[in-house]
Amino acid sequence: MAGGSVLVGRDGAIATVTLSSPGRMNALDKTMWSQLGSAMQELGADESLRCIVIRGDGDKAFAAGADIAEFKNERANAAQAKAYSRGGIGWMHAVAECRHPTVALIQGACVGGGLLIASQCDLRICNESARFGVPVKNLGLTESYDELQAMMRVVGPAASLELLLEGRIWAAREAYETGLVNRVVPDAGVVEEALAAARRIAEGAPLVARWHKKFVRRLLHPRPLTPEERDEGYACFDTEDFREGVAAFLAKRKPNFTGR
Repeated sequence: MAGGSVLVGRDGAIATVTLSSPGRMNALDKTMWSQLGSAMQELGADESLRCIVIRGDGDKAFAAGADIAEFKNERANAAQAKAYSRGGIGWMHAVAECRHPTVALIQGACVGGGLLIASQCDLRICNESARFGVPVKNLGLTESYDELQAMMRVVGPAASLELLLEGRIWAAREAYETGLVNRVVPDAGVVEEALAAARRIAEGAPLVARWHKKFVRRLLHPRPLTPEERDEGYACFDTEDFREGVAAFLAKRKPNFTGR
């Protein structure tokens, strides 16, 4: 069976990254992990972008984790697994480190590495048929510290251990109640809702979105804020976008943000 690929599309200021390996429920092989990292780095450098939607190909799966068929050649022992994961973690972290806001559009299965990718996104919107889990206990393997980091940031240690120790698959409603997803939408409307969320993000001031991403993630770290970091919280007042936003509000018109 031919390998999968990561496809990138563009609609104005919104990009869509599609994990495409439909014959394997969009499971990611080594090439796809690399393509995902490269795509996110390239999109992150694009000043004209405002939001990135990440989704799976079709409506059966966001991604069913890593391609298990590769394990016998790529991850057959600890040394191989460490080398493989060193690259994979960098590719996955490229999603979290992207300065543009990211929305995970989740349909169907979102398990293993697929759930870890979705956890790196800023928002997660799923359909009622979505299901979530990290059943690696059935494979006899662990998620590494780096791999667990994003999931724990989203659902906390108790729910992370529930996913890992039981290996149970969660329905969409349980994922919502645990905070894993932001929104559950009927199957027929999930694509439009995720794209509508991306459009709402894209309408806002892009510098503000980037700052808010940075601030929220920084506040998860316990070390005290530096004076320079606190000052950055007021940097928006020196931007053209701030002046445009205020002028547009007073004139009762839609603002034209330029990211300056």
